[in-house]
Amino acid sequence: MTAYCSSCNHHSRLDLEKLRDRYGPDAPAMSDDIVPRLKCSKCGGKKLGLIYAPDPSKVPGMWDGRANAYQKAKGT
Repeated sequence: MTAYCSSCNHHSRLDLEKLRDRYGPDAPAMSDDIVPRLKCSKCGGKKLGLIYAPDPSKVPGMWDGRANAYQKAKGT
């Protein structure tokens, strides 16, 4: 999960284990629950959003040839 600041365009990956330790294992993890508790570490702003995406290092096959068709098509 990545938090991004609408004020200064800063973004940072959230440490989910630290969030769990701070708010408890049963704390809800939806945007409406998490965003009010966050502030930008760069500018201190509160206009934040979240991007939910899998961690490719924890998803088997995410970086193999079948999953990277887009990158191959771009030539990267």
